[in-house]
Amino acid sequence: MKTILLYLVLFLLPAGFLHAQSLQGRLTDEKGTPLAYANIALLRADSSLAAGAMTGTDGRFTIKAPAAGSYRLRYTAIGYRDLVSATRAISADTDLGTLALKADGKQLDEVTVQSLRPAIEQKADRLVVNVENTAMAAGNTAYAVLARTPGVLIDAEGNIQLNGRSGVTVMIDGRPTFLSARDLRTMLEGMPAENLKNIEIITNPSSKYEAEGTSGILNLNLKRQTVQGMTGAVYMGYNTNFYNSGWSTGASINMKKGGWSFFANVDLMRRVGGRNATFTRVFRGSRGINYFDQVAEANHYNEGPPTVRLGSDWQLNKRHSIGFTAYFNQNTLRQQFDTRTVMGPAPGTADLVIDARNRMMNVWQGMTGNAHYVFKLDSAGSTLTADVDGARIRNRGDADFYNYYDSVRTGKPVETDFLYQNSPNGYNIVSGRVDLTLMLPGNRRFETGVRASDVLSDNDARFYFNNTGLVPDPARTNHFRYTENIYAAYVNWSMPLSKRLTLQTGLRAEQTVSRGTQLTTGQVTNRKYTDLFPTVFLQQQVSDRYSINWSYSRRLQRPNYGNLNPFRLYRDPYTWFEGNPYLRPQYAHSFSVTQSVNKTYLFTLSYLYTKDIMSELPRIVPDSSYTIYYTGNVSSEREVGLTAVVPVKIRRWWDVQNTLTVLGDRIEFNDKGVRQVNENVFVMLQSNHTLQLPRGIRAELNGRYVGPGLTGLYQMEAYFRLDVALRKSFTKAGLDLSVNAGDVFNTHRLRFNTNIDGNINNFDQMLRFRNLNVTLRYNFRKGVKVEEQRRRNVEELNRAGG
Repeated sequence: MKTILLYLVLFLLPAGFLHAQSLQGRLTDEKGTPLAYANIALLRADSSLAAGAMTGTDGRFTIKAPAAGSYRLRYTAIGYRDLVSATRAISADTDLGTLALKADGKQLDEVTVQSLRPAIEQKADRLVVNVENTAMAAGNTAYAVLARTPGVLIDAEGNIQLNGRSGVTVMIDGRPTFLSARDLRTMLEGMPAENLKNIEIITNPSSKYEAEGTSGILNLNLKRQTVQGMTGAVYMGYNTNFYNSGWSTGASINMKKGGWSFFANVDLMRRVGGRNATFTRVFRGSRGINYFDQVAEANHYNEGPPTVRLGSDWQLNKRHSIGFTAYFNQNTLRQQFDTRTVMGPAPGTADLVIDARNRMMNVWQGMTGNAHYVFKLDSAGSTLTADVDGARIRNRGDADFYNYYDSVRTGKPVETDFLYQNSPNGYNIVSGRVDLTLMLPGNRRFETGVRASDVLSDNDARFYFNNTGLVPDPARTNHFRYTENIYAAYVNWSMPLSKRLTLQTGLRAEQTVSRGTQLTTGQVTNRKYTDLFPTVFLQQQVSDRYSINWSYSRRLQRPNYGNLNPFRLYRDPYTWFEGNPYLRPQYAHSFSVTQSVNKTYLFTLSYLYTKDIMSELPRIVPDSSYTIYYTGNVSSEREVGLTAVVPVKIRRWWDVQNTLTVLGDRIEFNDKGVRQVNENVFVMLQSNHTLQLPRGIRAELNGRYVGPGLTGLYQMEAYFRLDVALRKSFTKAGLDLSVNAGDVFNTHRLRFNTNIDGNINNFDQMLRFRNLNVTLRYNFRKGVKVEEQRRRNVEELNRAGG
């Protein structure tokens, strides 16, 4: 009860600040475009500072009214001339109106170097994390930057959580990826972060978006050319995790002439990684207790032919445009995973020692493409759009498992058991959609659309004994084919109910038809289900500085193809992962209330109820000391959450973005017919600092504390992590030098514990998040009008990538 009262106090606290007297105004440029993140200083007669403020994304600002007296106001923004008002008497609420700043040509040449473009900004329905031109992006992969995104947690297998909640859909340029967690991680690890423009976090999407993703959507937007002429870059970098080293190099070119634009990116890399881990298990069986202690070390590296991404858009006339994008990515993963396992009746007492030497190689190849058409129906913003997407993913994997058994107490000679696995698999995906948006009189909007997708997954896993030549192992060999068709349609309606109240509501219908065929045994699993997914959003603009948003949505998370495959993924003789063809989708009801103060500070109270939640579960076989991991359905999960987004401008050159998440989590499940409950209060705090230092050096610091939490039946322990990046721009030479250090103090450890009927399964993994990247980038441009380029720089500062 005390915790609930604390939540309510914190949630209602912002409204208490709304009645103080204040100075209000709005700042724009000469063309009337709002100036975001400009500084306003209230000066006394002796020029000392009395108070200050920073404009929001709409150019508005508010300063708490000071004691009665005479004051001046000074307005400053990067790339604009300072403006100082005449001295005037101020004693109560005052509306300063709209003021315009003039561009400063001398400063504009340095805008791209000196601007503190906000790393994170809140829009009406999403949080936007700007990646373009940040120090954190240089030398990193898209996967590494995604892992640092506020609220995002990624485990060792690539499974993503958002604000402590599983069930996340990842999109690229607004389109679903359709990939499993492992394949998505492989693709993002092969994509340089330099290709990203921003990452959008949409925790409560409208009906226009796919219903997939019970905790929300992460949308990765890639860079596009926006200015006339040609621009490009060439880069090279070195990276190390202090165990092994890699490198990266690549080039990009962007061209725009009139209504035609084209881009191409080519990247070549060698990425390295690994882990050091300990696994502790206690098995309580009918023959007594058996202790299992394992130490593991893994090393891997990815390399391959150049990754290529290209695309083009044609503005046929004022109304019609067409375009395409294509992406090719191939890499070869070579991994060494060694374990030493000690088993016995007591800790430190060995009956059996097993040394396992695993050698794996996997060639991953992905090709994706999109063709799109846009028809502008009128000048008000009504559009008809059509998209066709296709993807072809191929994996070719080989693995050798060398096991050495030493029966310590019996004195028997060391025995060997060698195994070999060959597992070709892949996906073919085709998806099409048509969307219509009508802008109607009275600030009303109507949206509707249809979508269909076809997915074919084919996984042929062949396992062999390899002691005296290859002998098929029928128990672990499996050929699984999966097909899935999704048909969807939606309507969405938005209209003002009054001057300060806006309603948006929608309904999405999706039908899923799937068929899983285990060719090895002839087992077939057919499914067909249709669901409705309503959404309701109500926005109340209480005052110019304060608004409240209410929202509700129903969403689902379908099992990915890998989790449905009953194939066993081998790790050691006593541990493997197994698919579950009977896995059901999970459904969620999400409610939230968000308060926005000054369009800058956000306070969200949320409630999420998830049924049939999917989670990784351990199946313990005590008498055999086996641990079988699989994804199963847990009965239900209830979460009450509080999220606060609090940006702070400490100095003109120092911006801070703070995000606090507090979740009260309750998971219910059945264990052998007995109802069990896991409860926890989860806390996560992130603080992102952006500093513009002397000599044109930009620094970024990302600190994160993740408190104890729940993941299915596991208890997750807390950890802290700090990332630091420095970037020096040599403007005249067109060079950028970046140094990026991840997990500086080597404190990011993944520690999970579970106890099922006295059977303990604990693991502690250090995934070598600590790393160092150094990148040198050369930027060039040709045929770009200087004034147009300058205008773009100022617009980017104002829009922050919007």
